[in-house]
Amino acid sequence: MTTETAASATATGGPDLPQERRLVTEIPGPRSRALHERRTAAVASGVGSTLPVYVAAAGGGVILDVDGNSLIDLASGIAVTSVGNSAPEVVRRVTEQVKAFTHTCFMVAPYEGYVEVCEALVRLTPGDHAKKAALFNSGAEAVENAVKIARAHTGRDAVVVFDHAYHGRTNLTMAMTSKNMPYKHGFGPFAGEVYRAPMSYPFREATDLTGAEAAARAIDVIEKQVGADNLACVVIEPVLGEGGFVVPAEGFLPAIAQWCTDNGVVFVADEIQSGMCRTGAWFACDHEGVVPDLVTVAKGLAGGLPLAGVVGRAEIMDAPHAGGLGGTYGGNPVACAAALGAIATMEQLDLPAAARHIGESMGGRLRALAENVPAIGEVRGRGAMLAIELVKPGTKEPDAALAGRISGGCHQAGVLTLTCGTYGNVLRFLPSLVMPDHLLAEALDVLEEVTTGLV
Repeated sequence: MTTETAASATATGGPDLPQERRLVTEIPGPRSRALHERRTAAVASGVGSTLPVYVAAAGGGVILDVDGNSLIDLASGIAVTSVGNSAPEVVRRVTEQVKAFTHTCFMVAPYEGYVEVCEALVRLTPGDHAKKAALFNSGAEAVENAVKIARAHTGRDAVVVFDHAYHGRTNLTMAMTSKNMPYKHGFGPFAGEVYRAPMSYPFREATDLTGAEAAARAIDVIEKQVGADNLACVVIEPVLGEGGFVVPAEGFLPAIAQWCTDNGVVFVADEIQSGMCRTGAWFACDHEGVVPDLVTVAKGLAGGLPLAGVVGRAEIMDAPHAGGLGGTYGGNPVACAAALGAIATMEQLDLPAAARHIGESMGGRLRALAENVPAIGEVRGRGAMLAIELVKPGTKEPDAALAGRISGGCHQAGVLTLTCGTYGNVLRFLPSLVMPDHLLAEALDVLEEVTTGLV
């Protein structure tokens, strides 16, 4: 595709987009730079971007920019386009829904799509107990509503979260988020009755701790600083997202969940980034057989449209009074249609298996790279949610600068990567679950070349 035709490429996105890496200009190119000048004049500077290339089309595992460059996408809009951008079943259902109606507000005049999405979430989330669901706009809204539901159910106020957690950018979820910069700095005061417990972070433990031992440490803090009788819920990411793709030691999650059950505390699994097939199971809790009381979902749920949900035990979900949950756009009919298309795609293509395949092939390549690069302290993750943590060789001292240089080098070579972690020293990889093998292999070739060239 030429530079001249790239600007009109939106009509040829989705799975029809050639699955190839191709650079025809520098990154960013002249059209992207011109758009960035317009953006600088019109868009608030507090809204950042990882890579200022402006998108004309996307699909499968690539992004096509307005200059005609085709970049391999290892971000998926931060785990959102797991079924690929403009997936056929998502497009078909969205198109039909837009023709029918775009909005009524479910609280005013309901519609079947909302009910169907809730039925699907009830079926897919862990556990065979009676469940119900409610839909919202964003992951942060889902977390806030999970807390509201837990408080209504228990009659208690306190909320426990964990070190390195990320739960959102609203006032309550900023309080629940661990990392100050850029998420919390200068935006206080924050909501009260939020307490933090130590997370299981195997790579950074001072001594080797089993999952059970790490859970006992966390429970000791909770009991001393909060007390079970005051605690409405414990909210935890089964695999940390922004905190560095940390997988807690085996046994940690089950022990925390059991303590919650024993003490009448609502156990909330924040599966916003780790759910919807991303880790090789429908939900990350499934890997250890953990059955949460409530699960929050968003990101990969609706193939790129804004939709989130809380799903869990019927008696807990029904605790708020009528009218206590909702929102003007929550469960928008177009977003619900997209979710039904995304879920159908996940089931038809067996995307949990696809995520496991990506994890096996990508994990092997990353571990081989780590053997030759002492700055890679750890390779970790589950399924297609993988990361490498960069450190000063021979130590565990975080090397955020190296992570930034590697990510920047990948961008210049046509591979979109993201950094994360409390210390900013983690490279995270979130390829589309429908990315073809050859494209993933090429992306890893680029990563290897860039990394070895910098160290």
